[in-house]
Amino acid sequence: MSIGEMLAATVPMVRTLNLEYLETTPERAVLSLPDQGEFHNHIGGPHAGAMFTLAESASGAVVLAAFGDQLSRAVPLAVSAEIAYRKVALGPVTATATLGRPIADVVAELDAGGRPEFPVAVAITREDGAVSGEMSVVWTLRPNG
Repeated sequence: MSIGEMLAATVPMVRTLNLEYLETTPERAVLSLPDQGEFHNHIGGPHAGAMFTLAESASGAVVLAAFGDQLSRAVPLAVSAEIAYRKVALGPVTATATLGRPIADVVAELDAGGRPEFPVAVAITREDGAVSGEMSVVWTLRPNG
C-alpha cells in the first residue's frame, strides 16, 4: 500500500476532499485538489479550508515518507502551521511539500533521546504555475512511551 493509499484509507478528510497523491518521496510530496463545486468559496475557487487541508496533507505525506521507519518508536505530530494566501486560486490546485531538515539529523536527535522538530515548506500552485498559497508546518517526532 502506498503512502497515499494508506492516508486515503485512514484520514477521512483526504477522502472527503478527493485529494490525489501524485508523488511521495522522503524529500517531497505532491498532492492535487480537483476543482469541485462543493468546496468552492464565494468567488468560485477552492475554499481556504480545503487549501489548508491540501497543504497540511502534503506535509504529512512527506513526513511519513521520510520517517515511516521510525513509527515503532515515535509518532509524528504537527506542532504548528502557518499559511499565506498569495493569489486567487481557481480550478484545481497542487501542493508540493518539501522537507526542511536532513532526515539523518532528525533521526540522530531522536536517537539521542530528544524530541526533534523540523519544518516542512509547502507551495500551493494553480494550473498556470502561479503560487496561490504558501504554508509552513513544524512537525515533531514524539517518542513513544
